Amino acid sequence: MRIAIVNVPAQRDRVSLCVTALQKGFESMGHRADIISAWTDDGFSLPAYDYLVISAETLSFFSCKFPDCLHKILSATGGIAGKRSAAFLGKKCLFINKALAALMSAMEKEGMFVNWSDTLLSAEQSEALAKRIGA
Repeated sequence: MRIAIVNVPAQRDRVSLCVTALQKGFESMGHRADIISAWTDDGFSLPAYDYLVISAETLSFFSCKFPDCLHKILSATGGIAGKRSAAFLGKKCLFINKALAALMSAMEKEGMFVNWSDTLLSAEQSEALAKRIGA
């Protein structure tokens, strides 16, 4: 299965250890996983993937808002309606449940079917989640 991991960090050109651990976990299950940066990529290759993973961070500790590049990459991409997907949130947010609900809402607004959501706390937990999803 081809899996796209869309990385949406709060700051440009940053890939967290949790995102690379997700990729490692998916690849250990025999899947092909690619990390796509929401800051630099346009997202037109997303319809070619079987499963979409959005890993996002909020703009600040007290905010539940995401960078504009998240909405840009989701809305500019056609053909992702009905795709199975997962929503993951970085650990730096006070209102984690509200931010995760906002992320899932943005994904479902574009027609994606979110069947997994969680908070990424560490690289080990991220890799274990990827193995559980990929099973």
